[in-house]
Amino acid sequence: MYQNQEYPFPCLCCHPQSYIRMVQNLIERCLVLGMDRDQCVKALAIHARIRPLVTLTVWRELLKENTGFFQAYFSSISCRGLKQA
Repeated sequence: MYQNQEYPFPCLCCHPQSYIRMVQNLIERCLVLGMDRDQCVKALAIHARIRPLVTLTVWRELLKENTGFFQAYFSSISCRGLKQA
């Protein structure tokens, strides 16, 4: 049957670029799922054991590099929240 295998994450100290790239990819997955920043930070802390400070730092850099995308994204998820209320 299915075995739960541990896949090693890159080490922040040994391979910082790989680690940051992994966090970026996980944040992008959270965005696909429609999560806001706090939901993403919490999900990565619980499911990937990534420290919230790391997630927030990578999030902030993504926000700086992709301002237009995030403005549209935040508008989209806020409109979705209004429709559900």
